[in-house]
Amino acid sequence: MHPIPAPGEPEPGDHAPLRALVVYESMFGNTEEVARDVTAGLVDAGVLVRLVEVTAARPADEYAFDLLVVGAPTHAFSLSRPSTREDAVRKGARSAAATTGLREWIGAMSGHGRQHGMAAAFDTRVTSMRRLPKAASTRAYHLLSHLGFTMLSRPTGFLVTDIEGDLVAGEGERAESWGRMIADEAGTRSASAVRG
Repeated sequence: MHPIPAPGEPEPGDHAPLRALVVYESMFGNTEEVARDVTAGLVDAGVLVRLVEVTAARPADEYAFDLLVVGAPTHAFSLSRPSTREDAVRKGARSAAATTGLREWIGAMSGHGRQHGMAAAFDTRVTSMRRLPKAASTRAYHLLSHLGFTMLSRPTGFLVTDIEGDLVAGEGERAESWGRMIADEAGTRSASAVRG
């Protein structure tokens, strides 16, 4: 099966811009907001980006991308599970968000030949848990590393005021800056690979 390029996406070549796939899971809207800010940073750095919510995402091997960026809310110090998503729905999250999560989407990638791709992972977490030893991005980082992705950044968390609260002031700008940083690192690594 051949990857499906984004509409208007140029054919890969020596001078083709980097292509990023940003896949996010969001229960109350905060992780979606961060994903959009990260996307803005990537676009600002010249990257072609496809932004997809995980419940609408096709399998990874159906997308053409050089860089994968994933983001999810932290549930019980990790990526969500069906039980934690159902709990979030009981607390007011939209019911459609409970159908699948980033854990399952990444888990389905095993054996899809992404051993040489680049990736980065982020999460959202409440301010009272800002220094978590484990979080959604930590788990995603390890899953992607195990699949052979080259990770471009340490797992990165963005803060919300409460489970159902808003992003902390300044976190949107920080997410956009992080997106630009990821794009710069991806560009540097791609250029090095071309030079051999």
